[in-house]
Amino acid sequence: MSLVQTLHYEVNSTQSSSRSVITGPAGSNPQTSREVSTIQNISSHGATPPETGHPVFDRVPSIGVTRIRRLITTALLILANLVQMIVNFTGVAGGNSLSNAMGAKPSYAAWIAASYALTQGTFVLMSGRLGDVFGHRELLVIGGIWLSVCILISAFCNNFFAFVTMRALAGVGGALIMPNAAAMISVTNPPGRVRNLSLGLFGASAPIGGYLGALFLGAFLEKTDWKWCFIFIACLCVLTFIPLWALAPYEPPVDRQGKIDWVGSFLGTSSLILFNFVWNQAPNVGWSMPYEIVLLIASLILFGGFLLWERDFAVHPIMPLDIFKAPSFLTLLLVILLNYMAVGTLIWYQVLWVQVVWDWSVFHFAVGWTPFVICATAAASLAAWLIPRLAAQWILAIGTITILISNALMATVPVHQTYWAQIFPSVVLFSFCPDLVYTAGQIIASNSVRRHQQGIASSIIGTLNLYGNSLGLGFASTIETQISKRLDNQIMGYRAALYFGVALSAVALILDVCFVRLVKDDREGWNEEDQASLNAIELQDRAQATGAQVAPGTAGS
Repeated sequence: MSLVQTLHYEVNSTQSSSRSVITGPAGSNPQTSREVSTIQNISSHGATPPETGHPVFDRVPSIGVTRIRRLITTALLILANLVQMIVNFTGVAGGNSLSNAMGAKPSYAAWIAASYALTQGTFVLMSGRLGDVFGHRELLVIGGIWLSVCILISAFCNNFFAFVTMRALAGVGGALIMPNAAAMISVTNPPGRVRNLSLGLFGASAPIGGYLGALFLGAFLEKTDWKWCFIFIACLCVLTFIPLWALAPYEPPVDRQGKIDWVGSFLGTSSLILFNFVWNQAPNVGWSMPYEIVLLIASLILFGGFLLWERDFAVHPIMPLDIFKAPSFLTLLLVILLNYMAVGTLIWYQVLWVQVVWDWSVFHFAVGWTPFVICATAAASLAAWLIPRLAAQWILAIGTITILISNALMATVPVHQTYWAQIFPSVVLFSFCPDLVYTAGQIIASNSVRRHQQGIASSIIGTLNLYGNSLGLGFASTIETQISKRLDNQIMGYRAALYFGVALSAVALILDVCFVRLVKDDREGWNEEDQASLNAIELQDRAQATGAQVAPGTAGS
């Protein structure tokens, strides 16, 4: 599954025109004196450059960094995403087994799967912005250290709630790693085949990491205690992030003087966390518990406050609301959210079916999921092949159909049936959904918004990917619990949750076909306003490279 493989940094880098950056001092290049003169002329106007949004990443690699060092750094960046996906999926594949080992109620098992994606999906939106301001390398290393510590502590947690808390905290580390690793790949490697291949491998690291997470946990459970699996993963984190810290070239923050919308970030993240928590906790305590209603209302109030702040008060909003005025954009977000809610539902109940109903071990499940990692890796290539041949809304529709059929196959599996009859095709079909939906969503979003909104639009889609998995599991678990109690039949509860996934996909398909349209874009290059912001960034880069000072001026004029 893609899971924000490239996020908004790829969009910025691939959609920005190539720029030459003068790195020598004044006088060392034939163009330098003319450029310095131009900069000084502009400096005298005394106005501020226009708002440029997220800077582009088409930069020349750091001076003095060898090709071997860049390749090793890139490999470690891909490994960093693979490691955090291993952490993620150990909770999905082993949620039921781990909760049993800690003596928790079966209904609580979903928390082990949902907790990591909850915090990762919530914090990933602001993580990229923090990297812009404070440095992607720094944020990535901090995320790696945080993830390593949380995983190591979780290995010694015998209490279920302590273990889930550490997984939720580990998700913050994953949120710091994903977008900043993608950004560093684009910064470290110049445009060309090496960068494209690197980003492709970065995308493939998500399904491979998920598969390895299930395989590792299953192998450790077969031979020893589950705690050793998390100690092993913590060691793997150390072996990844220490060399990465030592070898990754220093890059100055691309927006060193940028501002962080701390109030908006707090209101947005707290509302999303509370809303998700309420739905994932409801299957365990029921809606009669007063704090469930209080927290649900609080989450809605906080979200309302977030919208109000972003619209009327934020000077540098983390989520400019005018982005939602773009054609099809709001409907597109709903379609993607519904799809990933269906994905989260399918994964969890596929795990429960084979482990609880069929009594498979975690290792047996990992072996049965082998077609997923093969087909999901191929799906990225299929998505790339379809892009120039099929309108993006139809690529999105194909991805939606695959998850719809996959959920339907799982919902109708007889208790006594061979793996090959319905679960195997369900695994194969499902593996194509995340890449097709993510790719098509990025294309539509990119064409729907202005250049300076590219990063924000792409980050939102990446957030929906992760957050939707966790939220869908919360809704589906609530349905499963209620149906199981009412009918006194656990299997019917599983089927009801999977039919809920079918319904989500069906609504997403109708919305996509009827209302989502790829905005036609006949432009060759950016329009006048976008080009002005691009020129401002280039001018500032050249001024910094030549040593000239750019006083507040009309850099975009």
